[in-house]
Amino acid sequence: MEKTLLSETNELSKNAMGGTELMLCRLESYVDPDLLSQFQVIPSRVREIDPNRKTILWLHDLHTDPEVQHLKDGGWKKYDKLIFVSHWQQQMYKAYLDVPYDAGIVLRNAIDPIEEHDKPTDGPIRLTYFSTPHRGLDILYHAFNILANEHDIVLDVYSSFDLYGWASRDEPYRELFDKMNSHPKINYSKSVSNEEIRKSLLQSHILAYPSTWPETSCLVLIEAMSAGLYCVHSSLAALPETSLSLSNMYAFQEDKSNHAHLFYSYLKQAIMLFENREDHKANLTARTKLTKIVSDSIYSSKNRSVEWTNVLKYLLTT
Repeated sequence: MEKTLLSETNELSKNAMGGTELMLCRLESYVDPDLLSQFQVIPSRVREIDPNRKTILWLHDLHTDPEVQHLKDGGWKKYDKLIFVSHWQQQMYKAYLDVPYDAGIVLRNAIDPIEEHDKPTDGPIRLTYFSTPHRGLDILYHAFNILANEHDIVLDVYSSFDLYGWASRDEPYRELFDKMNSHPKINYSKSVSNEEIRKSLLQSHILAYPSTWPETSCLVLIEAMSAGLYCVHSSLAALPETSLSLSNMYAFQEDKSNHAHLFYSYLKQAIMLFENREDHKANLTARTKLTKIVSDSIYSSKNRSVEWTNVLKYLLTT
């Protein structure tokens, strides 16, 4: 039998279990393996092309990444189809690499929806951040450090480069990690499995995500919406598209000080909403239910597998 989809790894991804790897696992779980075996699905980084199968380049990276510059000057023609994870990403590839729109298609990232549950109504308001530290964790720490003196809140942080096997990249954040470890209201942990994150989200109220990294899509936001969290985040890159306009999003600020002040004010408003939850119960309930229903419909792995199946079957006829 042909090599399986998950063997499409490289020296950077072979020890990783980040978002791209999760997407590969879900694709293989939900799409007919006999159909998949007829394709070489390459996640972002091309090392070799199999001439005996149709080739799909599944792009998760930014248009500025060195690994995708080969698509310029007609390089995209080597692939039967390019798969983008957001319309924003596809537009950037068109604008900066001149990849024509008809060379690709957008198939959004997907998750297995998180079970319905009731949030805790007693005890502190729980905030969470579960991403790598270069996406604004320092901004979150400084905002939370002030807010923790004003409100009954706790912050759960799961952050490191361990999921990617890049422990050395944690070094610039060592001082920040130490500060969080010593903070009485912060529970800091390195990156944990997706299963552990999903369990933690059942107890969380607010996603605090001052993202400073231009993301092509955002599984953090998708899972938080499925868990019924009140999501506070910036408008950078594909986050507005990913949020489906269901979140509490603020305009991204290039100036870090301005960003920190704006994030602080939005996060404070969210905390106060939960402090007075009885006064806002109907609004909070309706909002979280709507967020979950819509996001689960858009981002369901089962629904996405139908789209993938249709695309793959179509490509076999062309």
